[in-house]
Amino acid sequence: MEIKEIARDLQGKAANLALRMPISWVNIMARPPVTVDGRTLDGRTQWLLQLLARSGQPPIEKTSVAEARIECDAFMLQMGGGLAPIGEIVDRIIGMPGAMPGDGPARRTRVRIYRSAGTVARLLPTILYFHGGGWVMGSLEGYDPICRYFCARTGCAVVAVDYRLAPEHKFPAAIDDAVAAFRWLAADSARLGLDPARIVIAGDSAGGNIATAATRLLRDEPRPPCLQWLIFPATDLACDSASYKSCGEGFFVTRAAMEWFRGHYLSDPAEIEDPRASPLRAPDLSGVAPALIFTAGIDPLRDEGRAYADRLTAAGVKTVHREFESLIHGFIGMRGALQAAARAMDDMVAGLRHELARLGH
Repeated sequence: MEIKEIARDLQGKAANLALRMPISWVNIMARPPVTVDGRTLDGRTQWLLQLLARSGQPPIEKTSVAEARIECDAFMLQMGGGLAPIGEIVDRIIGMPGAMPGDGPARRTRVRIYRSAGTVARLLPTILYFHGGGWVMGSLEGYDPICRYFCARTGCAVVAVDYRLAPEHKFPAAIDDAVAAFRWLAADSARLGLDPARIVIAGDSAGGNIATAATRLLRDEPRPPCLQWLIFPATDLACDSASYKSCGEGFFVTRAAMEWFRGHYLSDPAEIEDPRASPLRAPDLSGVAPALIFTAGIDPLRDEGRAYADRLTAAGVKTVHREFESLIHGFIGMRGALQAAARAMDDMVAGLRHELARLGH
């Protein structure tokens, strides 16, 4: 193990120990509560942000893409909590044709399929999951704790997609991969023991953006997604909402970081207007799958998530939106360190199970 890796590991262990202090100690160490837009930051989250600020790590916009990817995966694995017991995990390489007819030869893409322990012999509902990471970072390995947790708690299989990342693969490569992955899953699901009529398309942050855009493109499929499950999704790449002004500095994901991600992802600023990049700018959202949208209260992306929920409701789409007021962007990767994040994830899982039951599945 290299010296840098040892230092990163020790830093992660130290942070986890610090975050497990009694809450009375945390409140003393974290100093007065932070309130933004009428929302008070969770005390342990405030302490975590202070520990990160003292770590000496440069902001992401001042690191290389390669280093950012390493740090992202390390953080997710350190803060993601214990690994939920799973019955089966299978990595597969699949051939994915172009998202649209005539797109050219098939690509080879990796997916990871999770099934919970004790699954009975029936076709399972499936979460087709797209990880976060600003279209630049994130991996199946870094998101393994999250996918295991969702699989173990929802009663669904999870199919995580290793979609192409920027800047090697610019917009709309990730969207094309999402559409193609859904079509592959819909075609092969019964053979995999999965129900083609119960595919939930899901993702967080940039993955939520990908899932959102793909859901609209798939609304006319013979069997479209039954539900979209979006966790603090990016829906407008202009990055200019009110929450970007109030929450854009000091709360883990910053405006500068989002602009860095966007610069790697898009080839031209004019692409911000494309509804595949900014789903909030789509002229028509009618007919898309029902939506379950969760946002964080102290997050630059908060307002665009709420605005997207409002647009869907106005278009006649059944939509449930909940904001976790005291949490920050990316909290699903911090379940092992923040009790409030763990509770929020339990609530999100309960919401998904409820919506699947309500839809008659």
